[in-house]
Amino acid sequence: QVQVVESGGGLVQAGGSLRLSCTVSGLTFDDYAMTWFRQTPGEEREGVSCISWSASKDAYADSVKGRFTISRDNRKNTVYLQMNNLRPEDTAMYYCAVYDYKFCVGLWEEDRGYNYWGQGTQVTVSP
Repeated sequence: QVQVVESGGGLVQAGGSLRLSCTVSGLTFDDYAMTWFRQTPGEEREGVSCISWSASKDAYADSVKGRFTISRDNRKNTVYLQMNNLRPEDTAMYYCAVYDYKFCVGLWEEDRGYNYWGQGTQVTVSP
């Protein structure tokens, strides 16, 4: 049984930082690229960042480039999202997902090609 568990969300003031973690079990972690998504009520889920199986390649949404950094530790089956200089518009539920490919190919930022998702961790950024 595959489990995807996010942690690290919380309340932070604008300009602050948070680091999200996502631990996966039940599959061979380094067979897959990993992606962080976010969603606010009434909006579609947005791809934030993707990292390839070996961490050799990554990709970011334009809205977070230069502020967020994705990384992974395959020994710990964990992917991270370091979020700096947070803005109120970053407020959302953040989800981790296992991509069906080893690299961030195709339309990684759309929520197709993902079979395993976590329950999400809430990030709230106050003005």
